Amino acid sequence: MKNILEKYIPTHAVEPIFGLIKVNNIHLKIVNERKTRHGDYRNLPGGTHQITVNANLNRYRFLITLVHEIAHLVAFEHFGRQIKPHGAEWKRSFQKLMLPFIRPEIFPAQLLPLIARHFKNPKASSDTDAHLAVALKQFDEDNDKNYIFEIPHGGIFRIYNGKVFKKGERRIKRYECLEVKTGRIYLFQPNAEVELLKTAN
Repeated sequence: MKNILEKYIPTHAVEPIFGLIKVNNIHLKIVNERKTRHGDYRNLPGGTHQITVNANLNRYRFLITLVHEIAHLVAFEHFGRQIKPHGAEWKRSFQKLMLPFIRPEIFPAQLLPLIARHFKNPKASSDTDAHLAVALKQFDEDNDKNYIFEIPHGGIFRIYNGKVFKKGERRIKRYECLEVKTGRIYLFQPNAEVELLKTAN
């Protein structure tokens, strides 16, 4: 297991993560990319816990995602199954589990202040923290994706399911975008990853 972890997370995180996996009886599955989530947690029969994490994540996002899912397990074990999945109990569990990893041996210096700020009040997904998401993206392998906020006004883009949109105005935190085929308006987070097809005429 340690050999596998070394491929996906920073070296100095391997030993403590291996300890968390062992003590919590976790079956870790590393799976092909899923567009709608980075990872998930399931309580299996017989007292086993299964966590799946996408294989395509960079090592820093992989670590955050894995600890995120372990925090679900810990929160449910400590506070019961009736709690909200991303409520106060999960946030406290996530903060406590993540704290030992927020150090320069594990994360690059430019990420540390953003991660520290994020974990003052962690969100259901690190993707909803635009500053952290953009900072983490620089460690991804090169791809043809852009963020919504990088797309010029009126630009045409495609999302993961093939639907094509035209970028419109910003409304408080999100962008109004017109689905080209149906004419319906959808709201997009600024840091949603999309594929630019054509800049505005």
